[in-house]
Amino acid sequence: MFEAFFHLRCDPFAVSPDPQFLYPTRAHTEAVAGLFYGLQAQKGVMALSGEVGTGKTLVLRCLMRSLDPERVVCAYVFHTLLAGEELLRYIMAALGVETPAQGKAEMLLQLGAHLARQHQRGVTSALILDEAQNLSFESLEEIRLLTNLETADTKLLQVILAGQPELDEKLQSFPLRQLRQRITLRFHLPPLGETETEAYIERRMRLAGGEGREAFSPGARERIYEYSRGVPRLINVLCGAALLAAYGLGTPKVSAALLDEVAADLGLTVNSTRNARPVPEPAAQVAAPRAVRQEVAL
Repeated sequence: MFEAFFHLRCDPFAVSPDPQFLYPTRAHTEAVAGLFYGLQAQKGVMALSGEVGTGKTLVLRCLMRSLDPERVVCAYVFHTLLAGEELLRYIMAALGVETPAQGKAEMLLQLGAHLARQHQRGVTSALILDEAQNLSFESLEEIRLLTNLETADTKLLQVILAGQPELDEKLQSFPLRQLRQRITLRFHLPPLGETETEAYIERRMRLAGGEGREAFSPGARERIYEYSRGVPRLINVLCGAALLAAYGLGTPKVSAALLDEVAADLGLTVNSTRNARPVPEPAAQVAAPRAVRQEVAL
């Protein structure tokens, strides 16, 4: 609606996780490259965590886009409230395995045979579980048991667990100590800093055909960080609503005062997003080799 008014080709602040709009902070770049490396090297179980709206799904989308579909088959599972046999059927369907009706034992045999055939063909099978913090302890243990499908020298199923800090808390618990010990790579996405927030806005506006400095006053850009605390999704919501409000008023620049009004309409206050919490010390975090980072350069 406001794109033509601001001379934009598209909405620069759409909340859908579009890989072309990824802002490549060091943490995001390392996460994409590190997970790519982990799949190529068949590292087994990997984990990605971050607060709500920090870009986990976007990182996963960028990762999947960078993979060769003839060499790596990814099963992307986001409905993680399923459990037991339902979850197993969902995973098998996502991997392209026909599920038998005889029961769980037969399903596991079918899955193991499929993964072995894929391995013999030189194809890596990967299971990506988004919103993994919703998985129950029992479901996470089931996932661990799936990683027991292996040859003498490699895991037949690579697993990426992506979720909010609650996932880290679950993985630190005593019942999941076996799964925790199997995590070979861990990455965490923090919110953006104040300078990064301004650069993030500039990049998105530029990719959409405009300039952030022309559309947002210095005071507005400062207030965006204060309200969002650097969480990309909140930045998108604020900026998109502010541009729409400016369009409605016929003004070509968002002022700090207008930004305050928009934030109030959205129910945001300066302190409302101060939800950072300490992240448990990762079991292992390995930076991807430089060559891999270049291969998946964003």
